[in-house]
Amino acid sequence: MHTPDQQVERQDKRRVLGPNRGVEALRCPLLRISVIHSDTADVERLLHELKQAQFRVKADVALQPEQFTKRLTSKCYQLILARYPAAMDWETQAVKLLLQNGRHTPIIFLTDTVERETAAELIRKGATDCVPMDNIGHLPVVVRRVLNEERLREQRDRAKEKLRRSEAHYRALLGNTIYGICRCTLDGKIVDANQTFMTMLGCAAKEELLAANLTNEIVGDPVKREQLLGRGGHLDLGESLEIDWKRKDGTPLKARLSGREVIAADGAVDGYEIIAEDVTKQRELELHLRQQAAKDSLTGLANYRSLVDAIDNEIKRSQRTGREFALLMFDLDDLKKINDRYGHLVGSHAICRLANVLSLGCRDIDTAARFGGDEFALVLPETGPEAAQIVAQRICRAFSSDSQDPALSVSVGVSTYPTDGEAADSLLTAADVALYAMKAKVHGRDRDTSRPDRSLHLEVS
Repeated sequence: MHTPDQQVERQDKRRVLGPNRGVEALRCPLLRISVIHSDTADVERLLHELKQAQFRVKADVALQPEQFTKRLTSKCYQLILARYPAAMDWETQAVKLLLQNGRHTPIIFLTDTVERETAAELIRKGATDCVPMDNIGHLPVVVRRVLNEERLREQRDRAKEKLRRSEAHYRALLGNTIYGICRCTLDGKIVDANQTFMTMLGCAAKEELLAANLTNEIVGDPVKREQLLGRGGHLDLGESLEIDWKRKDGTPLKARLSGREVIAADGAVDGYEIIAEDVTKQRELELHLRQQAAKDSLTGLANYRSLVDAIDNEIKRSQRTGREFALLMFDLDDLKKINDRYGHLVGSHAICRLANVLSLGCRDIDTAARFGGDEFALVLPETGPEAAQIVAQRICRAFSSDSQDPALSVSVGVSTYPTDGEAADSLLTAADVALYAMKAKVHGRDRDTSRPDRSLHLEVS
């Protein structure tokens, strides 16, 4: 017989795990989260994404921030998912409240659209990450990364606590297999290190490591030294120093460091003890995810969101400098006919052919992007209408020299700032109108003659 409480718990497990998860799912630890979101449909979406990714989730849903604030006094969570924006300055108040309660609970904000500067400011104030609701499929990846970082942080904090205690604990840490540990003199010369530290740097013998000058620049720089040691030589759990090192074979290594002063028997500072964590793969993964979020998956060019950001940045720059810039819109003609006749694989290859010409035919300061479907865009900083036409013709000629089958045709429309618009949407609209005016002209239809003709068309034979 089970007590009523045990029966409720078993029912909760069946509800969380589903009918077919079985014993394997029970091995996954239960993830206790708090969701602050007023839209129940969105809450169902994000919980569905987590459960689809094999998370066992127990969620407390608060429709308003005030409900969440009251629960903090009696409940602890491993993760908080919160709508942004929720209320006036509530986001920063929530982070402060968690810190005041002595809880290091990661908080992820769920956004519609948010400027990069705003997201960076939220993270600077203590948020863990921001996930757009239109990319909610990325949430499980972000949650796994956050939870993994939390586990590493807890391990690192425990290691730091051991470093605080005594020389005996330091000697015990020399056998640590997760973190590299070393001791250096006041001028940064390494005098001792554990095997993990040597392996991290690719040194087979301790003598090779002791001969290297890896820490003298760090402890010799007052700013870096203060960041490394925290306040007053004691470890500050909220601070760490991230630096670039090189292994013995020359490959780059990104290490996150923390440390403390070593005090001699007479009370004087005798050197420093440093914990090193290899975060190279972690940073590479973060860079890869950022790049994927900004790129079109088929062509590798910038995606629509990055295109709009590039246009907005050029508008701000032009407002400062007074120099114009141009926007080119490209379109593959009759892509549907290509798909119907040759198949979608050939159609996708045709899109990539144009993308390749664009990426090779622009400068480093230009932005080539896939606008959507068979449409592309090219942002040309500090470029007027005449120069933009020359660039368009050059790209069309490069495309015409493409000898691959099937033969393609491409149309081009041009708009310039501020002549054709003073905002991203008006510039995109102007270029699109010019592009489709040329399409109508080529196909023998009337076009709008009230706008200057800034469009081109090329058929590849």
